[in-house]
Amino acid sequence: MFRRRAATKEAPTGRTAGDDALTLHGVGRTYRKGGFVALHPVDLTVPRGRFLAVMGPSGSGKSTLLQCAAGLDRPTSGTVCVEGVPLGSLSEAQLTRLRRERVGFVFQAHNLVPSLSVAENVALPLLLGGATGDAYDAASRALAAVGLADRTGDRPTELSGGQQQRVAIARALVTDPAVVFADEPTGALDPETAHGVLSLLRQAVDVDGHTVVMVTHDPGAAAWCDQALFLARGRFVAVLDRPDAEQVHQVMRRLGREAAVAA
Repeated sequence: MFRRRAATKEAPTGRTAGDDALTLHGVGRTYRKGGFVALHPVDLTVPRGRFLAVMGPSGSGKSTLLQCAAGLDRPTSGTVCVEGVPLGSLSEAQLTRLRRERVGFVFQAHNLVPSLSVAENVALPLLLGGATGDAYDAASRALAAVGLADRTGDRPTELSGGQQQRVAIARALVTDPAVVFADEPTGALDPETAHGVLSLLRQAVDVDGHTVVMVTHDPGAAAWCDQALFLARGRFVAVLDRPDAEQVHQVMRRLGREAAVAA
């Protein structure tokens, strides 16, 4: 599938081969308005080559955790490291570069640029980083890996929802990121199409050693993961290794009941 590129001296991370893909130490997030604590201080280590599901009831802190871990939001406390690099030590320009080069994103809404071709959408992170000659070759290889070699010149609106999500996966992986954050990547897809998308993410982990952190509400999606981590009221409350859908469903049902009582 996707081939990992060797680290270069220009890479902004100073990473080493032994680093974990992602670490959070004492990471919390409080919003000043009303003093709302969205995420209590948490610790998390995600090794390379791990597929992790983050789950929990609505308002449990899943999105806050993902945004802080991905460098999209600054935590109120604690340290987030991608490949051993603390994000809090980076300037905004350095953080933007790290997100572009070492972090991939897959969202429920695809977030493709409708005026660009499929190949241009996939090549965009490389082009923004200054790549020239091989950006479109890399995009073509990435699209072939997700089964869309024949759609490189099409616009996103000419594709189905599942095909658009495969384009988003190709774009997320084309830079060979340290970690891919997937936010409800199958939320708008039918079961058969969702199966194909999850299979691609699983293959990216198993074949190429990528690391995927996926926020999802779907027990079936979590069953594709190596581990499911559960949040409630901004705290980690449960974990399942090698989860199956029924186990996940039971935990989610319990957390839902507890959330209803607490409300």
